[in-house]
This record gives sequence, C-alpha cells and structure tokens, in this order.
Amino acid sequence: MLKQQLHNPHRIFGLDLMRAVAILMVLSSHCLWIYPESNSFIAQLLKLFGFLGVEIFFVLSGFLIGKILLQSYLKEDFYFSHVRNFLKRRWFRTLPNYFLILLINILIAAIIGYKIESLWKYFFFVQNFDRAMPAFFPESWSLSVEEWAYVVLPLLLVLAGFFAKPKNKSRFFVILLVLLIMVSLLAKIICYQNTLLTNLDIWNVSLKAVVIYRLDAIFYGVLASWMYCRYPNFWKKNKSIFLVIGILCFLFIAFGIGKIGFTPEGQNRFLYVAYLPIVSISISLFLPFLSGWKSERSMLKSPVVFISLISYSIYLLHYSVILQLMKYFIPVEEYSMLQKHVFTFTYLLLTIILSYALYVWYEKPMMDLREKSKK
Repeated sequence: MLKQQLHNPHRIFGLDLMRAVAILMVLSSHCLWIYPESNSFIAQLLKLFGFLGVEIFFVLSGFLIGKILLQSYLKEDFYFSHVRNFLKRRWFRTLPNYFLILLINILIAAIIGYKIESLWKYFFFVQNFDRAMPAFFPESWSLSVEEWAYVVLPLLLVLAGFFAKPKNKSRFFVILLVLLIMVSLLAKIICYQNTLLTNLDIWNVSLKAVVIYRLDAIFYGVLASWMYCRYPNFWKKNKSIFLVIGILCFLFIAFGIGKIGFTPEGQNRFLYVAYLPIVSISISLFLPFLSGWKSERSMLKSPVVFISLISYSIYLLHYSVILQLMKYFIPVEEYSMLQKHVFTFTYLLLTIILSYALYVWYEKPMMDLREKSKK
C-alpha cells in the first residue's frame, strides 16, 4: 500500500516537498523543549521554523481546497449539496485522526491528573474561536482555523448565490475571497486597537492562534489557486520570478524585520496587522514553482513523499502525546548534553514510527472509506 502511494503518478512532488518541509520545521522546533532555554541563533531559528511550518500548512491547505471549490463552483449551480459533499471529503480526511488523538490526550490527562478546561469546545473546534485557548492539546489551534475555513468559504458561496446570480462566476468568487481577506485584516486592526499591553507571547496566543483573526491564512492559498486555475500561462511563465521574490521575502521575515527601526507602537501595529499577511503572501509565492514540480527521479523522492504522507499523523502525535509523555516519565532535565541528544534522537525516531503506524492502520483506511462512499 505504501509503495503504491510513494509512486502514485498523480502526486505533485513540489507540494509533497512543501508539506514535508513544513512538518519537519514544526518537529524540529519542538525539540527545543528538550534543551535548556537559549537565545542562541540556532534556538531562535528553530522557533521561527515552528511558526513558519504551520503557516506553510495553512497556505498549502487553502491552495488544495481552493482548486476543488472553484472547479465545482464554476461547473454548475452551487448548492448546499455541494457544500455537504465537499465537507464530507474534507472531514473524512481530517476528523478521524483529530478525534482519535483528542481522546488519547484526554486519557493521558486523566492518568496524570491534569484538569482540562472547557473540554467540550475541542469537539466543536471553538477552543480558540475568539480568544486564547487553554493549554491542553496546543496543536489543535491550527486545526480549528482550517476546519472553520473549510466551512465558511463554501457556505458563503451558497448564501451569496441566493442574493446574486453573477454572470462572471470566477470574478464573483475572487471578489468574495478578497472581501473575506479584508474582513480578516479589519479584525486584526480591531484586535490591535483593543490590546493595551502586548508582547510576543501575548500576540502569539491572543491573535496568531485565534480563529477569527487567522482565516485569511487559508484564503491566501485559495487566492493562489484561483490564479493557478484562471491564469495558468501567467502562473507558469513567471514561476521563477515568484520563487525569487518568495525567497527574498522569507529572508526579510527571518532576518530583516528586526533591523527596521520601529517605534514600540509602530512595531506592535506591524506585528498585529501586517506581519501575518506578509508571511502568507510570501509562502504563496513559492506555489507557482512548486506546483509545477510534478515529479522527481532522484533519491530525494521516496523520503520526501513518505514524510509528506505521514505529516498529519506526525503533527497530531509528536508533541502532546509523544514528547509530553516522554518528558513526564523521563527526567530529561537532569541529563547530560549527550544524553539529551540521545533522548532527542529517540523522540524523533519514535515519532516517525508511531506516525507511520497511525497512517497505515487508521488514517489511510479512513480515507479509503471516503472513496468507497462515493460509489
């Protein structure tokens, strides 16, 4: 089964590479929890990796669902039945793994005596809908953003159809998309204006990880898919230019922003209003090049596709389940640096093995059920 997936001719290697890099960035950033707090260059870079990895997932997810939604919307009248079919396919992909790992986290919390705040919210993806979420199952914040984006965009397309019958549906689609992005930008401005005391930690939980401020991260990916579908020649012709601009933007995000002489007020305004959209746009600029990288024949292909396939399982398992349990039962704080390195290697190896098992025995069978349900 895995061999068939690794050599599936319909897979796009560039997007697999994007997904694999994203999960490895997230995974490497959480290795910092094994070592003492540090302000070294490597530590700061790994923290940035964790942030950027999730942002890559957002934009890539939007790009993939955008093509599906746009093609369905343009092909025929768009009704609630189309929304139902779209959500059915997405939920077969995302919900089984999520609820299984949620239940495992609940079991772990019960064993170690951890009291979970507002547990019911996690079953409806509202634990971080309009405010900072509790400390339990921290990875779930990004899944809430994705699930709400999956619901909001197709539902608005249906509801808008009750009031308008556009002659140019492609233009209507992108106008609605731009309006949603503008609403999200306005929400960020309001958040900034209502935040009296702020620092990076407050920003991280009160804006970066809150659904109502982050839906646009998915929508930028959808916007890229619209461009891909409607202007394919422009998309292909300028892919190298977009790639160079994207790389320069990433370098600016990583190393240039700190060099700008912001006043404290101006820095906070930039952080709350402009920073996250710039990150999403920068990631989108990689898509023309990577979406055109259809196949790869080098030794790089198999490991990249393998990590891409199990990336969702890795994301759900690696931190709250595997790392937290290992740290709970093993006194890593007392270890020497060499022992910490061995602990880290064991953690990474265990994460790959368990994620592969979860993919083969649960995630993939659930997706197979999705395909059978179409017949």
